[in-house]
Amino acid sequence: MSSLLPAEIDQTASWIASLQLPNGLIPWYRGGHGDPWNHVEAAMALAAAGRWPEVEKAFEWLAAQQLPDGSWCTFYVADGVTEPRRDPNVCGYPATGAWWCAQLRQDGPAWLETVWPMIERAITWCLRYQRPGGEIVWSVGADGAPGNFALLAANSSLQQSLRSAATIAAVVGQERTGWVAAADRVAMAVAGKPLTFAPKQRWAMDWYYPVLSGAVEADEGRRRLAGRWDEFVAEGLGVRCVADNFWVTAAETAECAMAVNRAGCPGDAEKLLSWTQHLRADDGAYWTGCAHPQCVRFPGGQKSTYSAAAVIIADHVLGRRSPAAAVFQPEAQVEDVAATPGHGQDGQDGPGGEAGGGAEVDRRAHCIAPLVRGG
Repeated sequence: MSSLLPAEIDQTASWIASLQLPNGLIPWYRGGHGDPWNHVEAAMALAAAGRWPEVEKAFEWLAAQQLPDGSWCTFYVADGVTEPRRDPNVCGYPATGAWWCAQLRQDGPAWLETVWPMIERAITWCLRYQRPGGEIVWSVGADGAPGNFALLAANSSLQQSLRSAATIAAVVGQERTGWVAAADRVAMAVAGKPLTFAPKQRWAMDWYYPVLSGAVEADEGRRRLAGRWDEFVAEGLGVRCVADNFWVTAAETAECAMAVNRAGCPGDAEKLLSWTQHLRADDGAYWTGCAHPQCVRFPGGQKSTYSAAAVIIADHVLGRRSPAAAVFQPEAQVEDVAATPGHGQDGQDGPGGEAGGGAEVDRRAHCIAPLVRGG
């Protein structure tokens, strides 16, 4: 099931595209800064809507801004860098974005050849900062000095990026089995060594990202999500960004919906995603969040590209609109997927191809609530 109509997807994608700068950067909001992670997320949403010229510009910006060591700075504006610090999670995410986009392109494998050098340099740089326990530091100074701690949500995302990069390597004939082993070590740290990471339990991303990224698998994922469901989920409104403030955000709600779906509870996921619609603006954009109970637009009445992108991506995954859905969904749940006309290039399948014969999934499954109740 998909909650957005094609016209709504196109309107939202057009709004994201309207904020893209002439050099290709997609900032967080009009007049704001951007970072490579959220820039890639916006490009993924544009790809899901079939807006390939803007996607190409976004990847060209990444290639132009990549530093000689393979990394990117953390924050950019139109005319330069505002934060020179590096973030391995940010630098790894272009791999996930490239793999997603390739699934939507008829020329996916050939296109991956063009972005492979950029991906290889980025992942090689990221892995310099993996610690003996498997975790990767959250921050690296402009001088190459690593930070002194790691973050759970960032490592969850990064292990998925490592797997995406290894898959890309295989497609282009450049096996990187060591990257899979590195991802396994990160996932083991995420799933089994919580004290390895800086305490950020008040943030929703630390709660759901291990499930969204696949670092924590379905059975344990359901238990993890149920364990703090009442802390983070506001019925009928969405997901709180932090547990101790009643601030519901579109991006966290959409991402959590994908995590719930990956845990095998599509009915709960679809309900969550539907709640983002109270944050949809008339122009197809999404307000970053609302502070309740009055639903005061916060921060500052801001509409953000990453919020709009997260909703498009979640809609694409839950609706199984193309093989790209498999990036955030177990293979067993997307084996019957085929590209939707009007999405992807010429309505054709990407390199994942059209598959069939997959196990049926009960799209009505609501399996978080019984666990929350102790069932």
